Amino acid sequence: MDYPGRVIQQGEADAAIVKALKAQLNQALVLKGDEALKLDPANPRFGPTMKQAVQLFQARHVDRDGKPLRVDGQVGSLTWEALFGQASVPQAPTASDPFLAEVLKWAGGEADKAVREKPPNSNRGPEVDAYLKRAGVSPGLAWCCAFTYWCFDEAAKAASRANPMFKTAGCQAHWNGAPSQGARRILRHQAVADPGLVQPGMLFIMAFTGGTGHTGFIERVEGGLLHTIEGNTDASKTREGGGVYRLTRKVGDINKGFIDYSGL
Repeated sequence: MDYPGRVIQQGEADAAIVKALKAQLNQALVLKGDEALKLDPANPRFGPTMKQAVQLFQARHVDRDGKPLRVDGQVGSLTWEALFGQASVPQAPTASDPFLAEVLKWAGGEADKAVREKPPNSNRGPEVDAYLKRAGVSPGLAWCCAFTYWCFDEAAKAASRANPMFKTAGCQAHWNGAPSQGARRILRHQAVADPGLVQPGMLFIMAFTGGTGHTGFIERVEGGLLHTIEGNTDASKTREGGGVYRLTRKVGDINKGFIDYSGL
């Protein structure tokens, strides 16, 4: 059964979904010693006992990236995939928008070059300075958003067309300004419920205190996991790292949302 595009939780009204989940949970958990948790697939109710079974399954299993599932008793895309398999959740290996596919090529090229700050921890270096200059700000500033603007701008120049991305080096300024360029925004809760809304070529936005943030590209989507290309980060997924990296994040890790420039 395919993921229905929303989080399934206690009180779910779709009997077919509840019955399918109960049958799969019984098979996955093989509950022998605690028959109180044995679920009746003929019963279409998602009640407290079923929530307990979901939590037990989550406690015993990991996502495809080997990370523990969140033990909350709700069946989101990662728990659904762990139950029903990879083919049951949205997969988006490439950008469908031709221009955004070209933008990702520029971003991927910088990741392949292993761009790093020079000297380390300086927010400087030949490439980093170029990103910041293109976004219209001074050297030495945080540069994750400037990196995304540079990639858009290089792709636009190569195609002899206008750059659709809102020009800024600020992540939260980008979130606020993107609609003025015609871009669409997807909020975190919408993406968590339906990861199929998130597509390669989109940008994620994370917001932090003091107006700071972090951003990067979605390179491909595998259910609730996002494969990204990000600047000003590192393997720890910090917002003040020293290079351009390919990373993997969960949809729920993105606390603000996503910006979509497709069709512009």
